[in-house]
Amino acid sequence: METQYYSKGIPLRNIQVTDRFFKRCMDTVRKEVIPYQWSALNDEVEGAPPSFCMRNFRIAAAAEKRRREEGREAVPVFPADEFQPLPEEGGPLEDRFYGFVFQDTDFSKWIEAVGYSLAQHPDKELEQLADRAIDVVCAAQCEDGYLDTYYSINDLSKRFTNLKDFHELYCFGHLTEGAIAYYEGTGKDKLLKAARRFADYIASVFGPEEGKCKGYPGHEIAEMALGKLYEVTGEEKYLDLARFFIDERGKRPYYFDWEHLIKRAEEKEDYHYYQAHRPVREQTGAVGHAVRAVYLYTGMAQVAKYTGDESLKKACERLWESIEREKMYITGGIGATPEGEAFSYPFHLPNDRMYNETCASIGLVFFARRMLEMSPEARYADVMERALYNGIPSGMSLDGKSFFYVNPMEAEPEGCRLDPQRRHVALPRQKWFGCACCPPNLSRMMSSVAQYAYSENESTLFMHLYCGGILKKQCGDVEAQLEVKSEYPWKDKVEVCVEAESPVRFTFAIRIPGWCRDFSVRINGEQSEGIERKGYWYLERVWQKGDRVEISLPMEPVLYQADARVREDIGKAVLMRGPLVYCVEEADNGANLDLLEINAKGTFRLREEKGELGDIVTISGEGRRIKPRPMEKLYEPYREVSYEPVLIRYIPYYTWCNRGVGEMKTYLRCYES
Repeated sequence: METQYYSKGIPLRNIQVTDRFFKRCMDTVRKEVIPYQWSALNDEVEGAPPSFCMRNFRIAAAAEKRRREEGREAVPVFPADEFQPLPEEGGPLEDRFYGFVFQDTDFSKWIEAVGYSLAQHPDKELEQLADRAIDVVCAAQCEDGYLDTYYSINDLSKRFTNLKDFHELYCFGHLTEGAIAYYEGTGKDKLLKAARRFADYIASVFGPEEGKCKGYPGHEIAEMALGKLYEVTGEEKYLDLARFFIDERGKRPYYFDWEHLIKRAEEKEDYHYYQAHRPVREQTGAVGHAVRAVYLYTGMAQVAKYTGDESLKKACERLWESIEREKMYITGGIGATPEGEAFSYPFHLPNDRMYNETCASIGLVFFARRMLEMSPEARYADVMERALYNGIPSGMSLDGKSFFYVNPMEAEPEGCRLDPQRRHVALPRQKWFGCACCPPNLSRMMSSVAQYAYSENESTLFMHLYCGGILKKQCGDVEAQLEVKSEYPWKDKVEVCVEAESPVRFTFAIRIPGWCRDFSVRINGEQSEGIERKGYWYLERVWQKGDRVEISLPMEPVLYQADARVREDIGKAVLMRGPLVYCVEEADNGANLDLLEINAKGTFRLREEKGELGDIVTISGEGRRIKPRPMEKLYEPYREVSYEPVLIRYIPYYTWCNRGVGEMKTYLRCYES
C-alpha cells in the first residue's frame, strides 16, 4: 500500500465551519434536533412513539445497584430470548425493559451529536445536561464492564447467547463512538472509560484464543467503533478485536448455526442478510441489510489501513465497486428493496418502491471516508458528496422537526397510502420512530461533517469537499491557518486564503469533482502548476502569508441518464447541477407528474430564491405535458399523443416535501427538439 498517501481526519476543534450549506444543517441540528431528540429519549414528544431509552437506563442502574448491595445476580424478570410487548394504551408501565433490543443506541447517537456540536459551539447548559445523562448511563454498567440494558434488566445469564438477533455488540459500537465524540468535544472521559471497560470485557469473552467465543456481531458497527477506539487510545488490543470479528465472519461451520443449534444437510450459503455468507475476503458483491453492510465495510477499511492487509483492502475495493457501479442511486441512496432493508440484485433500482434508508447513506459516507484515508481517489469523495448534499439531508425537514426513514426517488401520496408495496414510504416526514435510528444518525453525521471534508497527514492537506470554514494544519513547528470561502454548491468559485507566521511547506491536494468539466486552480491570480493523481490536484510549495488559491468549478444544469440495465430509467433523465440532484414537485408543476417530459436539448434557466425552501437555486427547463384524451373504455386502439408546452420547475431534491404532501419525481421521460 502507498502509505505516503494515508491520511486521518482533522480534529473538529481545529475546524470552524462557516459553510452556507452545511452550517444551516449544523445549526438546525444544534438548535432544534438535539433538544428535540432529548425530549424523545425521555418520551416527552406528544404524538410520537415512545423511546423508553433513558427510562431503561434508569431501571438498569437500579437493578445494578441492587445486585451490588445483595452481592448476587438479580432474578430474571422477563425471558431474555423474547421480544417484549408494550402495555395496552394507557396501561401501567412495569419496571422492565421496553422498546427494541437496540434501544440503548438512541442515547449513544444523541451523545455523539452533542459531542460534535460542543466541539464547534461550546454550550455550558447542554454540556451539563449531557453530563447528567452520562451519569445515568454509567450507573447502569455492571462491575465487570458489561453495559446493555436489555440483558441487565432481564437476565444477565443470557448475554452474548444470541449474537445474530440481539444487539449487544451493536449497542457497544454506538456507545463507543458516542463516548469518543464526547471526549474529543469536551475533554471529559467518564463515558469513554465506561466504553473501554465494556470493550475490555468483550475482549475477555471473544478472541482467537482457546476457550474464547468465536462469534461476531449480527448487526455490525463494533468493528468500526473498535477502530476508532484504537485511534484514540493507541492500544493494539482494540484493533486486534476488530480484526478478529472481521476475520471470523462467514467461516464454516457458521457460528450462527452453532448458536441456534442448526444442522445443515448441505453446504449451502446462508446469512447473506448479515454479510456472513462467506469470509469477508471472499465476498464479491454488496448484499443483505444495507446499513449493516456499509458499517462492516467501514470497519474492514480501517483494519486494512492500520494493519497493511492488502487482501482486505482488495475486498473493500470490490465491495465498493459493487455498490457504486451496480447498486447505488444517483442521490447516494442505497438499499433498493424494503424486504430486509437490503441491497437488491445488480441494476435493480426502482424509483417508487425502493428503500434508501437515511442510515444507509450515512453508512456509505463512513465507508467512503475510510477508503479516502487509505487511498485518496476522487471516486470515493464524489459518492460521499452526493450522499451529503442529497440522500442524507432529504431525511430531515428544513426545520429539523420531522424525518424520513425512507428516501424515495419518486412519490405519489395515494399510492404510498394504498399500495402495500409502497406503504413503507411514509408521507409526510414523521415526528419520530419507534425504531429511531435515522434521526440521531443524521444528527451525528451533520454535526461532524467537517471531518469528512478534510483530512491530513504530515505533509499533505486533502480537500475532499468544498466546505467553507477556518482550519488549522500543523507543519513541523509552524501552524498554518486556511480560510476557505465557499458558497458551494450554489456558486462555482471557492477561495482559500493561507495565513502563517513564517513560510511553510506542505502539499494541498484538491479534489477534482467527477461532474466538473472545466476545473481550474489559480494561485495569486496565476494558473497553478500541479500534478493530477486519481482525481486530486496536488500543489506542493512553500506557502507564504497571504497566498490565495482560487478554485473554479463551472456548474451548468446537466441531464444524466442511468445505465440501460436500470430498466426503470430507460428513456428518462434526472437533472443535476454540480453535486445537487434536482426533482419536480406537485407544488410547482401540478398533479400527474408522470405526464411531464423534459426537452433534452432545451434551455435551462437558473434563479436564486429565498423563501420557504431556504436560500436556494431553482432551475426551469423547457418541457411538455401529455394531454390525456377522454376514453370510454379502459383500453382503446392507440391514437397519436398530443402535448402542450410547459416550463418545468425543478427544486433541489433534499428540499422536497417541505410544503405539504404532494407528488415528486426525479427521473422524467426525455425528448429532443
